[in-house]
Amino acid sequence: MPLLLGDVVPDFTAETTTGPISFHAWIGNKWAFFFSHPGDFTPVCTTEMGRTSQLGAEFEKRGVEPIGLSTDSVEEHLQWIDDVNETQNTTLQFPIVADPDLKIARLYDMIHPAQSATAAVRSVFIIDPEKRLRLTMTYPMSVGRNFDEILRVIDALQAGDRYKIATPADWRPGDEVIIPPSIDDVTAKDLFPQGWTTLRPYLRMTQVHD
Repeated sequence: MPLLLGDVVPDFTAETTTGPISFHAWIGNKWAFFFSHPGDFTPVCTTEMGRTSQLGAEFEKRGVEPIGLSTDSVEEHLQWIDDVNETQNTTLQFPIVADPDLKIARLYDMIHPAQSATAAVRSVFIIDPEKRLRLTMTYPMSVGRNFDEILRVIDALQAGDRYKIATPADWRPGDEVIIPPSIDDVTAKDLFPQGWTTLRPYLRMTQVHD
């Protein structure tokens, strides 16, 4: 069965570059950014691993733990990290899961046979502290991920949980947000005492602040 938004993600145990983990226990009470790669010592993957490392403070600020996966061994991962650090000017510290038997890649539907029978496509899974899948994106093997968008959707998901709101197209923190139609005006007065602008009965815009 495919993994759907809102599902509790499958747990697994695995060897990683920082030691063995049980995935649910490793997530703990934080969010997780779980992302797969076609292989070690490949150019696009090297830049993505480097960019994730460079953004470590941004993920930490949001309470998000990054974790990568490639269908290679821990030994290969550790050698590859040296290349990532040298070419991307960083010090990679988050774990990379070893999955040489493709067990986890298949569990999470990362293998797309039309792309490759043995390499994981560029999948993204944003997982909340309840271990539920909140967002997934899949990129072709030749296209690097947009990390600005990954951080943006994490911000949007967390703002939605915090304020019971939805976010409009291209939303960024500080922009106006949407009061969902499921919240009637009476309830909205308690949730949004700052008021709102009604563009249509189903489209009410407001501001929220921490």
